Amino acid sequence: MSAVTGRYSDQDVEHYDRPRRRTRPRTKERPTYDDAEDGVVVTVDRGRFTLLVDDRTVLAMKARPLGRKGVVVGDRVRVVGDTSGADGALARIVEVVERSTTLRRTADDDDPVERVIVANADQLVVVTALADPEPQPRLIDRALVAAYDAGMQPLLCLTKSDLADPETLLTTYRSLGVPWVITRKGGDLTELRERLRGRTSVLLGSSGVGKSTLVNALIPDAGRDVGVVNAVTGRGRHTSTSAYLLEIPELDAWIVDTPGIRSFGLAHVQPERLIEAFPDLDEMTEDCPRGCTHGDDEPECGLDEAVRKGEADPVRVESFRRLLAARSEPAY
Repeated sequence: MSAVTGRYSDQDVEHYDRPRRRTRPRTKERPTYDDAEDGVVVTVDRGRFTLLVDDRTVLAMKARPLGRKGVVVGDRVRVVGDTSGADGALARIVEVVERSTTLRRTADDDDPVERVIVANADQLVVVTALADPEPQPRLIDRALVAAYDAGMQPLLCLTKSDLADPETLLTTYRSLGVPWVITRKGGDLTELRERLRGRTSVLLGSSGVGKSTLVNALIPDAGRDVGVVNAVTGRGRHTSTSAYLLEIPELDAWIVDTPGIRSFGLAHVQPERLIEAFPDLDEMTEDCPRGCTHGDDEPECGLDEAVRKGEADPVRVESFRRLLAARSEPAY
């Protein structure tokens, strides 16, 4: 066998090796952003974030190192760059502060992807009209489940009380201990204002129930669009297209106006998280078999035993189980 000659010898391995990339070595050093300013996200629109930094309204984008980390309304963030708020100025969000609460939902109950609605709110105001459009108890139930799962205090706000008697709906929720306020167009909002005082509250409900009307009454210069209910379908028209955080200075409060919803997926909620929101019932489930969901079809649930012994209010247990069942029932 003849020897390999020329430049293609058995020693010229470099001619066969894949060319090496000419890149700079990566460094473990990362910016500290000591000069970053604190801000809060007011609204989000197509990848741009409107922030409140001190008393300035600042437009910002998300810095690349944050990757796919979501930034939502209510997030407390750290920003660098041009935070003057001048026309054309653009800052960068470089850090998202750890959230105290996270209100989530899924598109439906089979969707594994969670969608964060609002961060750092402590109260969920479930707004429902008593008529025009008709109340949707299943949607209310699902919103309450989401509030309990997020560790938020729920508040039921019944609007348009001049059109229907609120007692019909209140009998369904009184046993759960959910606080409520009753309003009508042009009516006194003193009780609602006191419920909002010192809190960050999210207004959640179907289109047409009066969320934006309430916002405009609470904050006269808010200028939120108000829609009407379709006479044929009985549904409201979407007027708010994105969540928006607004301040009520005289109440030391913030409210988030959200777009109207027609469904509320709860794929992310686990039964054990829901029972924890009812401490009096939770302590009665200590002897439940492992994996017990505490539903009415569980053969050895401690709640049934507590009802038999007279230690639990059967109406309250039934109401809790209705919320539990709302996780698997359609919200339409």
